[in-house]
Amino acid sequence: MSSVDLGRGPGGRADVRGPDGGLWDEATLVARARDRDVAAFEALVRRHQRGIYGLCRRMIGRDADAQDVVQEVFLAAWRRLPDLQDDAAFAGWLYRAATNQCLSALRRRKPTAPIEDDAPPPDGGATAPGADPARQAQNSAAMAALGEALQRLTPRQRACWLLYEVHGRSYDEIARMLDTTNATVRGRIARARAELAEVMRPWR
Repeated sequence: MSSVDLGRGPGGRADVRGPDGGLWDEATLVARARDRDVAAFEALVRRHQRGIYGLCRRMIGRDADAQDVVQEVFLAAWRRLPDLQDDAAFAGWLYRAATNQCLSALRRRKPTAPIEDDAPPPDGGATAPGADPARQAQNSAAMAALGEALQRLTPRQRACWLLYEVHGRSYDEIARMLDTTNATVRGRIARARAELAEVMRPWR
């Protein structure tokens, strides 16, 4: 197995250099991981784990459950990499797997089970140096309200909104991920926006 250097790129992303010192793009990493290069797969995990965890955390609402789903997603990705036909489609494939795992986990959950918000949302809770404490408290309260509002959406509305608004996936991508139509995705996002806007009105 060839060795690689894992650096930290913009936004904390793992930059990977091969023996010749050149950066490996994602398609190269996927191709090498398909050939069971563990180091290449570890680089892919580092590159995507923050985004996948963020999606699962907001979808499920429980930190422990989200971590379990993330682990399942990456284990399944390692096993199923030989089935991936387009190396450049890895990220979308991963988000689809994570979304479907979350939807399955929510279907298994008892309807009366309470949401245990046992960890701050991804990218939340950090205090910037010199930040106004009052504004920081207001921002934290707004983020908590948003998290609660997201949990009131239907799981598929939540998935569509998160994939589009937070993770930058297109309507077409989301439709493929959820095996539905572009129009259905647009409708779910529109309804989610309306519901979230109403809940967040006091924070504007």
